[in-house]
Amino acid sequence: MNGNGGNQDDPKRAHARRRLLWFGVHILIFVAIMIVLVGVSISMNTQEPWFVFPLVAWGAPLAIHAAFAMGLFDSLLGRD
Repeated sequence: MNGNGGNQDDPKRAHARRRLLWFGVHILIFVAIMIVLVGVSISMNTQEPWFVFPLVAWGAPLAIHAAFAMGLFDSLLGRD
């Protein structure tokens, strides 16, 4: 043993947990707002589903946030 009880990955795990927590918050806010926007769009009885535009515009950064939360950018950021 190296004297730290085998907990050498604790800072990395804590960082990964924080990234996943913030991604979870981001996706919950996204889903809640999209539910509201879809409801408003349906209640307005318009022919065009305008809620698709914010869905795509916010969905793309959400996908990048998902990749960041999974650690796919760690090698680019020098966090290996």
